Amino acid sequence: MEKKSQFFTTPIYYVNAKPHLGHAYTSIAADVATRYKQMDNHDTFFLTGTDEHGDKIVQAAQKENSSPKAYVDQISQLFQDLLPQLHIKNDHFIRTTDEDHIKVVTALLTKIHDSGDIYFSSYEGLYCFGCERFYQERELTDGKCPDHGIAPQVIKESNYFFKMSKYQEWLIDHINTHPDFIQPKQYKNEILSFLKEPLEDLCISRPKSRLTWGITLPFDENYVTYVWFDALVNYLSALGYPDQELFKKFWPTTRHFVAKDIIKPHGIYWPIILKAAGIDPYDGLNVHGFWNVKGSKMSKSIGNVTDPVKVTQEFGVDQFRYFLMREMVFGLDANFTEDAIISRINSDLANDLGNLFSRVLSMNHRYFNGKVMGADTAFNPEYCLELDAAKAIDGFKKAMEICQFQKGMASIWTFISTMNKYIDTQEPWALAKDESKNEALGTVLYNLIEGLRVVSCLIYPVMPATSRKMQLALGLDIPTRGFFDLDHILPWAQIQNEICLDKPDILFPRIETKNKESKTAVKKEKPFKPALKEEITLEDFSKLDLRAGTILSAEKIEKSNKLLKIIVDLGPQTRQVIAGIGKNYAPEELVGKQVIVVANLKEAQIMGEISQGMILAANHKKQLILTGFDKELSPGNPVK
Repeated sequence: MEKKSQFFTTPIYYVNAKPHLGHAYTSIAADVATRYKQMDNHDTFFLTGTDEHGDKIVQAAQKENSSPKAYVDQISQLFQDLLPQLHIKNDHFIRTTDEDHIKVVTALLTKIHDSGDIYFSSYEGLYCFGCERFYQERELTDGKCPDHGIAPQVIKESNYFFKMSKYQEWLIDHINTHPDFIQPKQYKNEILSFLKEPLEDLCISRPKSRLTWGITLPFDENYVTYVWFDALVNYLSALGYPDQELFKKFWPTTRHFVAKDIIKPHGIYWPIILKAAGIDPYDGLNVHGFWNVKGSKMSKSIGNVTDPVKVTQEFGVDQFRYFLMREMVFGLDANFTEDAIISRINSDLANDLGNLFSRVLSMNHRYFNGKVMGADTAFNPEYCLELDAAKAIDGFKKAMEICQFQKGMASIWTFISTMNKYIDTQEPWALAKDESKNEALGTVLYNLIEGLRVVSCLIYPVMPATSRKMQLALGLDIPTRGFFDLDHILPWAQIQNEICLDKPDILFPRIETKNKESKTAVKKEKPFKPALKEEITLEDFSKLDLRAGTILSAEKIEKSNKLLKIIVDLGPQTRQVIAGIGKNYAPEELVGKQVIVVANLKEAQIMGEISQGMILAANHKKQLILTGFDKELSPGNPVK
């Protein structure tokens, strides 16, 4: 089968500060996507790098009593060193100070200038030095930069401008006719909303009278290139635009990974620059949310920047990668806390996967001296886990294709849960007491070992080191076999009969937490407010059919300031529920959340819309707080 191609990129990271959690997440997400595509028979190219020009670099270098070049060399090296520490395997690391990159930027500027799409003009506007860009008043929040909280300065100067406005209608049409161009959907809508207003031309130069650290314009030596125009071109220069084989092979398949704060340059500037240069647009833009630390977006000024190196040293690299991919719904914001990562490690990794791995191999060693038995009876329908494995693989593939990494992991963990329950129902310790059931015991353990093989393959993109460790323990270190290849994972009974497996090592040590004694005095109990309702019996309660549901979409209902129309996945079917939570939750932040749904509530009509159930929420200080779960469940899972 001929391999397809796929090009993945992170943004090139600005080197005015050391790498932090946000940089780590984007790089790991792109690495996970790349590894998954390799499993799916693709040739891949994974690019990352550093953005090294502009005002902020000069300012940062001055604070360090350093030259801009010496400063960017130092910080860029920190970003390069971080990659292997996070088990990231990139194909190229680009720097915007590279000579090859500068040549491509110069050539592209010349091409667009010669076509008439760059012109010289005087301009007066609101300039944020932190963002290194001009703002329109409608983009500001209370007259201040939305990212830095500082009022931009009025600057009047002569500069070169790129005719972005010329291509506005083309871009709107391209986004509308290519539904996967910007994902998730809420960011596509954000860009289209911005494009409803007239698009101003882009200032693409800075006079050398105030900035010399940049790429000189090829048509005017008194100006340097605006840092965003320079930076975006890295995606072309890294592939050897215009005539090298890498560019011809990989550019048509480009998918960029970015955080939501740089969606405008990537979703508007970049496709228009490509169009003006006569280059086909990239294939797609994957946009993720922010990691909040101590209740807010990471910021050096408030001291909540998280160092990924320190986190991995404390908790482990694969543990860190798993937490990031499982905790964040791609596209939405997520919270990073020490308690949360410890909970994931102890619950998902140590208890669920680690304990399963240890139990199965230990029992195989205890009952058969480590020898694998039962391959010839592996398909006995009474014991076989093949269908459960197939379901896990299918759910994993569907989720990973659209960067729903948390759902991909949830599919694997549903299968892990199935295997843990399988041990409890089959009771191999009981079978071992009866010699006449020796064949059944071998079959049960073989199917569990096969299940571990499947898990070891599926976790590879997120936890490559753990995957390798599991496969070595399962006797799968055979270079000629494609154990990570999706086409080779499903066929059942691949573990060889009568091979010997060693006693297992601990995959994930539990992290012990010290119980802190509460210093708060016990207070006298207060009565419930509001008062408890009349008592009911268990029989009364059993009439409620409560189910776990995953929110697929949400939108406001016209003429209502609190009602939302929500589509909920309940497993075998989806339901439309009208919920009065619009004052407390924006529609876009609900997508992906798991909630508790009263599934057997009689259908009702609210504001002209059908409501097929109720979503449970708590009323806290006049705010509605959705109920949910501390672990991801399959949609439709009963709640008791």
